[in-house]
Amino acid sequence: MRIKRLRRHSRAWGRRQLFSLFSSLGTLMSHRVGTMMTVLVLGIAMALPLGLYVVVKNLRALDFQQEQWGTITVFLHTGVGEQEAQALRGVISQQIGTNSEIISPATGMEQFQQASGFGEALEMFEDNPLPWVILVTPEPQENESLETAVIRIESWLQQRAEVDLVQVDFKWLQRLAGLLELGDALVSVLTVLFSLAVVVVVSNTIRMDVANRSEEIQVLSLVGAGNSFIRQPFLYSGLWYGLLGALLALLLFNLCLYYLSQPLERLLDAYGNQFTVLNLGARGLLSVVLAGGLLGFFGAWVSVERYLRQLRSDGMLGRL
Repeated sequence: MRIKRLRRHSRAWGRRQLFSLFSSLGTLMSHRVGTMMTVLVLGIAMALPLGLYVVVKNLRALDFQQEQWGTITVFLHTGVGEQEAQALRGVISQQIGTNSEIISPATGMEQFQQASGFGEALEMFEDNPLPWVILVTPEPQENESLETAVIRIESWLQQRAEVDLVQVDFKWLQRLAGLLELGDALVSVLTVLFSLAVVVVVSNTIRMDVANRSEEIQVLSLVGAGNSFIRQPFLYSGLWYGLLGALLALLLFNLCLYYLSQPLERLLDAYGNQFTVLNLGARGLLSVVLAGGLLGFFGAWVSVERYLRQLRSDGMLGRL
């Protein structure tokens, strides 16, 4: 008997929840203009941090050839020959334990001609003015960061008599890492702020709905309806606001992404970087929709709970 009674109560509870869920949607559709305005505000509020998050995500996925950013370029004195350059390379491999590559003046001139486009003008030089160059790829030791390894190797190289100039490209890696870290922080800040904005907008909208139906609430309380029953349709209204706002945010975001993706891909192709703009993915889309629904639900709960508490303190619940 208890099992049958439990099943009967479960089915009745499920039917009541489904009725409240879809009836609250029908209530929102009965005043379309107000609902559209609220959903538009929620969609824009959710789309802004979402867009910044995807921008940072795409920047992290770009091929900036980060493996070369820690490379140390060692320019030797013009009087240093091939034997001395090879000897220094051997010392670097033995004492520092890193990989290195030698670029001869002839190879350097050829690469410079191809990169600069001044091939005929450079042929006017009788002697090659370029020195021997060694490219050193730092290999951090155990529990050592790449930055520390670069600083250690740079300091060692500058003390060598054969070395004229040591150029480190590691600053670019530091700058990019700092920008991406700033982007992550901005995403977190905007997510918190706009989530709070969503809660406030939904709470204010539901507060007006509750105020317009205050007499209905008092009648329900008079006939014995509990707070959970009174609260239920408003909570589902907040849920719908959040879900619709999240769906609109995804629509706006994908339209903007589609509009910007083709010019961006053409720009990157011009620089030889084959890249496809990344989107949120299925898990990201689902997370946005669920987050929007939860924010709307929470905003509605805050508004209804506050209003019911106020009615209870004024002694208005339970009487006309």
